[in-house]
Amino acid sequence: MTGTIDVPPGLRNVVVTNTELGDVRGSEGFYHYRQYSAIELARSKTLEEVWFLLLEGRLPEPAETARLRDELAPLRELPAELAALLPAIATTGERFDALAGLRTALSMFGMARGVPPMLDTDEARRKANTLAICAVTPTILAALYRLRRGLAPLRPRPDLSAAANWLYLVTGTEPAPAQVRAIEQYLIATIDHGFNASTFTARVVASTGSDPVSAVSAAIGAFAGPLHGGAPDRALASLDEIGTADRIRPWVRARVAAGDRIMGFGHAVYRTEDPRSALLREIALTLGGELAEFATAVERGVVEALAELKPGRELYANVEFYAGVVMSQCGLPREMFTPTFATSRVIGWCANVLEQARDGKIIRPAARYTGPAPTVEHAPS
Repeated sequence: MTGTIDVPPGLRNVVVTNTELGDVRGSEGFYHYRQYSAIELARSKTLEEVWFLLLEGRLPEPAETARLRDELAPLRELPAELAALLPAIATTGERFDALAGLRTALSMFGMARGVPPMLDTDEARRKANTLAICAVTPTILAALYRLRRGLAPLRPRPDLSAAANWLYLVTGTEPAPAQVRAIEQYLIATIDHGFNASTFTARVVASTGSDPVSAVSAAIGAFAGPLHGGAPDRALASLDEIGTADRIRPWVRARVAAGDRIMGFGHAVYRTEDPRSALLREIALTLGGELAEFATAVERGVVEALAELKPGRELYANVEFYAGVVMSQCGLPREMFTPTFATSRVIGWCANVLEQARDGKIIRPAARYTGPAPTVEHAPS
């Protein structure tokens, strides 16, 4: 253990590397991509423009955005080898697990495309491979969902944006402009968010010189955990449980008394309102309807009840609470809420993977041994 440094559990607030991609300033309720407020980007830019920003470090000119869209269109198509295997992947198991299916399918995609280790490739090829991963991920997820339901997968449409394609591929209908913009703003707001568990996982794998498919697949495994990316549908389920406004406080008291986590509230970083939640609340109210109105009533009631039951704790609605509301308003089924999150976060993972590959250093921390004392001074020869 000579030369080791003790750090807080979970590496809380430990700086492990430098990044130019963005940062989260939790005490201020602010986060940014490059030099731009992420929320302002969500309000004013398209997904493709923000995607370009993460890749190139600057916002694109209109012609560059058009070129990126043209480049992404053919990359959304499934390789024939993968398309042939998707029915088996989609129907395996007693319940539909889109993220598990995505991990399996992406591994096959990497083999079909011949994605090599990043240590053996230059920046241009690394970038091309990550673009392909990001472009095909929504196609895979939507195809798995439809196949599980006995429906034929749809081919991506080159005339539709990334956000519009996602809604079309899942629902089978061309979405309304308001729905497209709502989902696009959600996707932009969730592309990246500091060194969360899945992003750090992706960078650890990338640091070994491995291929980007392996890095993204590992990130998906971390992201699938209910304490990370798997809460939007659970937050909406809470609204179902509450049912009516008069049940909000009794429901919260019962959950707190039982020691249960209230999904959709509290965040590991923010000590103020989650800026993503504020944006999505605004979007939900703009789309309108009873669900949005009830959600805002529940948010107020839960925050007030938690302030009373847990004084001194700053617990506010997080991104998952209104994410489920917005996705439901846009016609997405609940089992596709977390996969929708994944279709944006994969862009952030890949941007981090590319940055880590340029660093060239393997991530190799230490651990403190707490087991039984060794019985001999030296290992046997």
